[in-house]
Amino acid sequence: MSRHADVRRPPRGHWLVLLLVLLVVAVTLLFEGWTTHQVDAARAKPPCTQPIPREADDGKPLLRFGPTGVATAAMPPGTVALTFDGGPDPVWTPRLLDLLRRHHARATFFVYGKDAARHPKLMRRILREGHEIGSYTYSGGDLGVASPLRARLELSLTQSALAGAAGIHTTLLRLPHTTAADTLCGAQWPAAQRAAAQGYLVVASDHKARKPWRGVVTQHSQTDLGYHEAKDLLQDRRVKRFTTVSGGLERPSFLDEVTVAQELKGEGLIWSQRLGHAFLTVMVWTLTLTGALGVLRMLLFAMFARIHVRRLHRYRPGTPRLREVRDPVTVLVPAYNEEAGIASTVYSLLASTHPHVQIIVIDDGSSDATADIAEDIDDPRVTVIRQPNGGKPSALNTGLAHARHDIVVMVDADTIFEPEALARLVQPLAHPAVGAVSGNTKVGNRRRLLGKWQHLEYVLGFNLDRRMFEVLECMPTVPGAIGAFRRDALMGVGGVSDETLAEDTDLTMALWRAGWRVVYEESAVAWTEVPSTVRQLWHQRYRWCYGTLQSMWKHRHAVTEVGPAGRFGRRVLLYVTLFQIVLPLCAPVVDMFALFGALFRDPVEAALVWFAFLAVQLVTAAYALRLDRERLRVLWVLPLQQFVYRQLMYLVVIHSVTTALLGTRLKWHSMQRTGTADPYLLQAPPAHRPAEPLDEPPPRGSLSPK
Repeated sequence: MSRHADVRRPPRGHWLVLLLVLLVVAVTLLFEGWTTHQVDAARAKPPCTQPIPREADDGKPLLRFGPTGVATAAMPPGTVALTFDGGPDPVWTPRLLDLLRRHHARATFFVYGKDAARHPKLMRRILREGHEIGSYTYSGGDLGVASPLRARLELSLTQSALAGAAGIHTTLLRLPHTTAADTLCGAQWPAAQRAAAQGYLVVASDHKARKPWRGVVTQHSQTDLGYHEAKDLLQDRRVKRFTTVSGGLERPSFLDEVTVAQELKGEGLIWSQRLGHAFLTVMVWTLTLTGALGVLRMLLFAMFARIHVRRLHRYRPGTPRLREVRDPVTVLVPAYNEEAGIASTVYSLLASTHPHVQIIVIDDGSSDATADIAEDIDDPRVTVIRQPNGGKPSALNTGLAHARHDIVVMVDADTIFEPEALARLVQPLAHPAVGAVSGNTKVGNRRRLLGKWQHLEYVLGFNLDRRMFEVLECMPTVPGAIGAFRRDALMGVGGVSDETLAEDTDLTMALWRAGWRVVYEESAVAWTEVPSTVRQLWHQRYRWCYGTLQSMWKHRHAVTEVGPAGRFGRRVLLYVTLFQIVLPLCAPVVDMFALFGALFRDPVEAALVWFAFLAVQLVTAAYALRLDRERLRVLWVLPLQQFVYRQLMYLVVIHSVTTALLGTRLKWHSMQRTGTADPYLLQAPPAHRPAEPLDEPPPRGSLSPK
């Protein structure tokens, strides 16, 4: 149905925002994976296949490459160049600095670029106390096995980090996974040559067997072990001085000040890294929370469904026995361009076992033969009303004005009722506090994959939802396909409102706030036709989701109300907000993080988590299918649903939330019907011949699939 209302085109720019967010997420994940050696890994040094050149294999730890070859150097006797690798570490680096200050010693700190960016205060303290800084690459990647791109970035990003953290540029480099000069063998030697071509002095260390008083370059880690090694060494009285690499060579510092532009670039890297780490932390927590909430939702489904079933089949002493409801019923069937299925819908209602039925078909300005087909059904119980197109709420209100009975049932024009459905649907109205009853909607056109996915969603999601809402007494929606109401309850809330696109949800919430109870009757089964194309499905769910958001906003004050209305508002609005809005909004990031884990981190772990969650869904879905007396063989499509259908649904939520935030008003998207609500298609009498009166109801199986 379409409404004659002033509407604006739904926003489209937010898809660019979503793509930008996903791009930022992807870059953040890839950068984090790169620094932790999960992407373009360069973790460990491979075995050497050939030694270093003979002219460099003299045991001296300092190597300078030039046009004529390699030159080596060492510390003079009595001089120890203290060097510390890794970090800066927030625990051990300050302790090392305190130790050096007590002994009036200087040292060279070869730092990771990523840690330097994380601890700029420590970097400035190292410089302020007269020490020297060298590069230990950005993430500790082995430059010998790293790709050319990674090797360049390991060095250039470290310089940017040092520029931003301390305002310096260094030409000292120690290759990770190396100690003495002879460990620069195999692929390490070409890596050292490439680094030297960029102006670096490659610093190795002396063998541990060399006596310190003979002059050495030591190598310690910024850990507990490195601290105690340095402490013992600083007590050696045979050493004349403990100094930096440049101090031992009696030359100016290897550190240079950077330009303002380089410093700003480095600060940008630091802030990017900080934001990336913060974002990744939030993402990990989001993934954990969404996974826990998803499992919790499945468990809640199963638990409340079990409670609901036990309540249905167990008589509790003291419970009043209600009378059987056989009062006359008015059925309202709003229709807009429903020629494919209107006859089947009306004939299924005429076949109802309920004794007294008035059927009102309201043709809402259809441009096809909907009204003509309905008028050709020659039965005194059927009345056809034609009106100009005004929308579904207008059509329902028109039918309500012509209703002769106190019980009103609203039915979509693509719905097929089982013979007993109408009689069972109205039975809860025997209780004077019940104002509306939701029936059990099932998917009729489920032969194709898209129909099977929706069938599972109806059984696993909608119907289990309703069982839970029934137990918690907070049913948020009586579906338009099958719902029964007290006429005075409808009139008391002003009829069906056209202020939202989810008029059924809006009406249900209004009834709760007016003091009426809304319940679920799972035995009242109706078969509906669901969208058969992705485009139609998108339009339908977009309208549903947007209309639900409108209804939630309209009835937001129910949260602060008292009594049943307040209980309903606090329970259902929290549930819908958490599970139907927040979780879908987080889903794209969660999916991307899961994909990253499968590709770069631990595929086995990612697969185990995915299969565990799928197993919970399968068990819950099997239980839901069993409760609805459906075959379990449809479960084979559930794993496929995780890769296409779920993504489509959360994109619908994202689109709807953006539309709502921007205040855009949507129009009603009509769905082209094919008349396939019943998989076996009701064999209705010809339209030109009156239907024979039904003295006895047809068998139950005649209107439902096998």
